[in-house]
Amino acid sequence: MKSGFLAAAAAAVVVSASAVAGAATLDTVKQRGFVQCGVNAGLPGFGNPDSAGNWTGLDVDYCRAVAVAIFGDANKVKFTPLSAQQRFPAIQSGEVDLLSRNTTATLTRDTSVGLNFAPVTYYDGQGFMVPKKLGVKSAKELNGATVCVQSGTTTELNLADYFRANNMTYNPVVIESNDEVNAAYFAGRCDVLTTDVSGLAGTRAGVAPVPDDHVILPEVISKEPLAPAVRHGDDQWFDIVKWTVYATIQAEEFGITSKNIDEFANSKNPDIQRFLGTSPGMGKALGLDEKWAYNVVKKVGNYAEIFDRNVGPGTPLKLERGLNALWTKGGLMYAQPFR
Repeated sequence: MKSGFLAAAAAAVVVSASAVAGAATLDTVKQRGFVQCGVNAGLPGFGNPDSAGNWTGLDVDYCRAVAVAIFGDANKVKFTPLSAQQRFPAIQSGEVDLLSRNTTATLTRDTSVGLNFAPVTYYDGQGFMVPKKLGVKSAKELNGATVCVQSGTTTELNLADYFRANNMTYNPVVIESNDEVNAAYFAGRCDVLTTDVSGLAGTRAGVAPVPDDHVILPEVISKEPLAPAVRHGDDQWFDIVKWTVYATIQAEEFGITSKNIDEFANSKNPDIQRFLGTSPGMGKALGLDEKWAYNVVKKVGNYAEIFDRNVGPGTPLKLERGLNALWTKGGLMYAQPFR
């Protein structure tokens, strides 16, 4: 009885989510006048409000980019801060149109959770941070450690797999709220904090009382491709989000930035003409203005600009491009053709 009830409940969620998505999200967003975007409740570099409620971050910029693609205005977006437990019900129910919240794309999330993932906006992996005073140099030295971890995440599952695979034991301190996980670590309740390496860098830079008192260990124990997500059932909306991400990557490939984009207006390159909308067709295919990609790059920037201002070497996070470099520079960032 219990398993039958749970199966029926899960099916009902998927059917409900499909019905919500099938209501033509683009039309709903246009009628409302803004994109409702689900983001992290507070992760420096990715989704973080200041004291005045102004949101910044790499994930936030992709919310703004989708708003620009539709409205030509980066301010036509409202943000819904979501915990790890809240994020999937919020996108399934239609509370938000788009989830851009450092979320790992996985098979089960793509299927049973009912999500379609846009292209990856940050290739990440799970790591460990420890107080420098412990003198730990490797995750292989963490046998018997107490580890702070957020519940309802791939982080929690990866942690168990890693320690089991290396014949080590650990004492988990599992907490729902990311802020409370960080607070527990900095209060000394745990020896170790684990999450995505980008998240550790953001926490060390933005939350640690003395950032230099903490070190991120060299081991990366998982693949965490972080990507925006939408509900199943609305292909046009998925296409818009997907190609908005690709537009930022393609612009970097072309060498087009928010500052120099107007210099390409008279380009004779047919690929650039299609991209900027001077040769029509790409906008119509998505149900958008022909200058949608031009607007995205002009008002939000290309991928390099988004990366550098939020998480790059010149920010408190000091992250290098690494896997997030273009494919032409040894990374994984690659846009499908605009044709």
